[in-house]
Amino acid sequence: MFITPAYAQAAGGAAAGGGTAFFAQIAPLILIFVIFWFLLIRPQQKRMKEHAAKIAAVAKNDQVVTGGGLVGKVTKVEDQFVEVEIASGVKVKVVKSTLSDVTPAAGSRPAND
Repeated sequence: MFITPAYAQAAGGAAAGGGTAFFAQIAPLILIFVIFWFLLIRPQQKRMKEHAAKIAAVAKNDQVVTGGGLVGKVTKVEDQFVEVEIASGVKVKVVKSTLSDVTPAAGSRPAND
């Protein structure tokens, strides 16, 4: 009644510029992925490699922090497990992959020096 019907235009005009229109729609998505790669994914992979190297290089007398927050000194190292002394005479067996931080024994110094 008051609204006039609208008809779609012929699709022939859209087919002529289809290649550039497709690239214009995809370009922002590719740009966002590249930004995420350099700002988020790549640094996270680098940190994971460094952490895995730390865990693989754990040795006797290193100070470690477990995923549960226990801090102790390594007394024995096996393939998958590490024995950690959390207090004098108290030793626990911990899975290596749950270690969150490793401080080498040679790197620790007294606070007064």
